[in-house]
Amino acid sequence: MLVNSDDYVKLFTDIMSEGLMVIDNNGIIQIYNNKAKEIFGIINNQQISHDGGKINRGDIVIIGDNSLGRDDGDLNSKSLECLGIRDKNIKKGDGLVAVGLYKEEGIPPIYRYVRPENMEDTLKLNAKFLGIDIRVVIDFAHKVITIEVDGEKYSMSYMNAIGHMVVLDEKTKKMKFYQSQGYTARGESINELLKGNDFRAKGKDNTILDVIGKDIFEIHKGSSTIEDFYRVARGENITYVDEFKEINGIPTMCTLLPVDKDGKRIGAALKVEDISEIRRVIKERDKALSELDKIERQLNEEKLLKKAFPSFIGESKEINQVKRLAVKASKTNSTVLILGESGTGKTLLAKAIHDNSKFKDKPFVHVNCGSIPATLLESELFGYEKGAFTGARSGGKIGFFERANGGTIFLDELGDIPLNLQVKLLQVLQDKSFYRVGGTDKINVNVRIIAATNKNLEEEMVAGRFREDLYYRINVFPIWIPPLRERIEDIYPLVEMLLPKICKEVGVEQKRISGEALNLLTRYNWPGNVRELENILERAVNLSESNTILTKHIMIYVKEKDNRRGKITTLKEAVMSCERDAIKKALDYFKGDKKKTMKALGISKTTFYEKLKKYRI
Repeated sequence: MLVNSDDYVKLFTDIMSEGLMVIDNNGIIQIYNNKAKEIFGIINNQQISHDGGKINRGDIVIIGDNSLGRDDGDLNSKSLECLGIRDKNIKKGDGLVAVGLYKEEGIPPIYRYVRPENMEDTLKLNAKFLGIDIRVVIDFAHKVITIEVDGEKYSMSYMNAIGHMVVLDEKTKKMKFYQSQGYTARGESINELLKGNDFRAKGKDNTILDVIGKDIFEIHKGSSTIEDFYRVARGENITYVDEFKEINGIPTMCTLLPVDKDGKRIGAALKVEDISEIRRVIKERDKALSELDKIERQLNEEKLLKKAFPSFIGESKEINQVKRLAVKASKTNSTVLILGESGTGKTLLAKAIHDNSKFKDKPFVHVNCGSIPATLLESELFGYEKGAFTGARSGGKIGFFERANGGTIFLDELGDIPLNLQVKLLQVLQDKSFYRVGGTDKINVNVRIIAATNKNLEEEMVAGRFREDLYYRINVFPIWIPPLRERIEDIYPLVEMLLPKICKEVGVEQKRISGEALNLLTRYNWPGNVRELENILERAVNLSESNTILTKHIMIYVKEKDNRRGKITTLKEAVMSCERDAIKKALDYFKGDKKKTMKALGISKTTFYEKLKKYRI
């Protein structure tokens, strides 16, 4: 079988790692290899399919455009009139989010726009349009535009400018078109489609756009590099090697060379390398450094710390330092390890970090690793497939990591995870992937991990109960919360915040605390930290018959050697205090295992749970 020489050329150029375009002296494309098609989106590997067609009257058009008039087919306020948007205040360069009916009157469009000088981190539109939940978000910081229709997301990233669009069919209200990379080459920019141009079908079985034989300006519009390319093909002497150029909004490294035969110019060749990812990483790094510098300048402002962590109470220098670290942690993707004794507020801080991060609108999944039996922990964390073990649900189950995908997973009491599971957790931290119990398909997740423990992990490593490699992987951004006894001045704002909340929960009128009683609180050692303070205040609220909490209502004991002693309590109150402490210590000893705790205490299940409720443990 004879192979045509053109086939050899195609085979050779398609294995190149750089994009290659060759045009003749009329600007007609002769060679356009696979890498060039990948760079400019002509090879479309989108998973969501749709048929070819065009926008019809009554179709719902949804737009997200970060810079009007750039890389959207020269979209302008006049172009938008077909959607019922008649607003001459919309100018070139504005960011725009909009939804409207195509060439159909009666139902007004919904839109928002912002001037370039007023752009913040995001521009959002949330709307119920003809019964459809529509959400459009332009994330200027991370350069992503997302259009969401009834929970189905269509996202596009960009370097400088992009015009994103989704079209819903007038009758079915189903998606009939969504924008994807390479729309300029396919003639599918927003403005072109609004003018009535056809769009191509998407999906793995659809044919790839054949560009051979087409005019280069039909595929690449409005690029000075392509104009240079054409002029060289026509005979001008312009050459360069590895110069940065932008084509169709995509940053590339280009080499431009003439193609001569027998001393006569017959065309030109353009080699392109995609450097968008490199530029993206550099830009994100520079932006991250800039943001950290900005935050560093603001950290001394008490107002910022209070605004960022309104529920994490404390004004001591120790707690302010914790807040400063937490602000920094919330601005990164790094794994955070929160250390501190029981009751210091590790869970509260983890949630506050999540709420101040870019994941704040995503899930926050709290997993208490110490309260889940070791035999069940793996299936709870990573899920399982149907039939994975006896008693497994028939349809399988997703784990906490999958539930947290896109957001934050908080691994509380990390030190209680058994060694065999620590290996799997290390893999998730390294690769952001895992297998369900009984599964063979790798699950990929994009999740931010915050961990907490009241154990000394270094001592646990020496004892062989915690893996050294996991420790160094998890200990990227440590934050230590000091115990209450080391920041006694925080008792005043804590009482001020806790007391009204407790009165409301108990169902009594608001009460105040006497100066003598407050002074007593500052002389106690607080082994149970803030959690113990909350319990002591609740008991005092219940014991106080008036609107003032006195020293006699504060059930704590200050050591005699310090000459600081609380009020003598009744025998009943002392017994209750001892009983509560005994239950708490037993639970701590057995790491939350209630069955072992009630057995060790020698009480029945009913009695045990009644006391848990009674003492609010």
